[in-house]
Amino acid sequence: MSYIASRLSAVKPSASMAVSQAAKALRATGIDVIDLGLGEPDFSTPSHIIDAAAVAARAGDTLYTAAAGTPALRAAIAEKFRRENGLAYTPDDIVVANGAKQIIFNALMATLEPGDEVILPAPYFVSYPEMVKLLGGVPVTVPCAAEHRFRLTPEALEAAITPRTKWLILNSPGNPSGAAYPAAALAALGAVLAKHPQVLILSDEIYEHILFDGRPFTSFGQACPALRDRTLIVNGVSKSYAMTGWRVGYAAGPAPLVKAMATIQSQSCTSVAAPCQAAALAALTGPQDCIATFRAAFERRRDLVVAGVAGIPGLTLLPPEGAFYAYIGCAGLIGRTTPGGTVLADDATVAAYLLAEGRVAAVPGAAYGLSPYVRISTATADATLAEAISRIAAAVARLSPAKEPR
Repeated sequence: MSYIASRLSAVKPSASMAVSQAAKALRATGIDVIDLGLGEPDFSTPSHIIDAAAVAARAGDTLYTAAAGTPALRAAIAEKFRRENGLAYTPDDIVVANGAKQIIFNALMATLEPGDEVILPAPYFVSYPEMVKLLGGVPVTVPCAAEHRFRLTPEALEAAITPRTKWLILNSPGNPSGAAYPAAALAALGAVLAKHPQVLILSDEIYEHILFDGRPFTSFGQACPALRDRTLIVNGVSKSYAMTGWRVGYAAGPAPLVKAMATIQSQSCTSVAAPCQAAALAALTGPQDCIATFRAAFERRRDLVVAGVAGIPGLTLLPPEGAFYAYIGCAGLIGRTTPGGTVLADDATVAAYLLAEGRVAAVPGAAYGLSPYVRISTATADATLAEAISRIAAAVARLSPAKEPR
């Protein structure tokens, strides 16, 4: 008799983590693998941020903090929203957690009843549907095709809303596609949501500062101020400041929801580690030049990958507008045969082939709700990306053409 809770039966492990672990396992046997599975900046955390954590720890700032975060950090986050997004929040409207993922998990835990529906524009971040299922909700996937630049349209949103809809989760710029919603597109979605007052909006803005081609960033809160009382804006320091391992995310939203999320946190992990909060405070209040430096590198790498994929027959890539991923269309490889005689039936077999024969770890698009694609992270060195593209090209060249139907 199993002692594992039944609610876990429908929940899958993180696909990107699974791909990365497979790459590590091959490396452990001496095989040279380029791991492009995880989305993690390869830059070091800026030194002034590290120093702030060390100073705080040596000064004895190693005790529990308030569940919602230290007053100083929450005040700095409120100031960040005012300064960068033109949004007025007080520290009481802010909650800090162990990464943006925990913020999202706590928000869903605080609000979902069994059977509540959560609209997920696909492709989506792999953890969204699994969190929803784990907490008794029903993920409602809305495919957002490349011809719409992977963005949710007002018409598709309207069609997906039912009396059971509790949340819409938006991610801009998005993982895995890099799609970014301009102000007008957000306002158009807001006009639909205004007609459905039961729907909450979770705007995941973790890639806010990683936008390309001079695009401005617009927060959902800026574009749709009338929906403020049911909008949760999620962000964090992981991506913009190269602080993934520090695990500090935050959100601003309606005070009752923020309070409920802090209550959940107080009964789970208590709080974020105090030195990590000191580091996040330094990130938000200290020099900001690293943001532009990192963004320029990510854009250069985006351009390198876009140019490289364009030269590989059978693959397509809509240039990402932000974030640091490439969501590569592989429809042109489906049906082709590997040197070992395996027919590539879907994007999972394409990703498996690229790992086995190309020695490049990529995540199949099925994990993001839209196929046939594979996602690679572009948050690594230019030379590594160039070598990865070369390996992918060579692996694709070794495929036999698809057989013509009889």
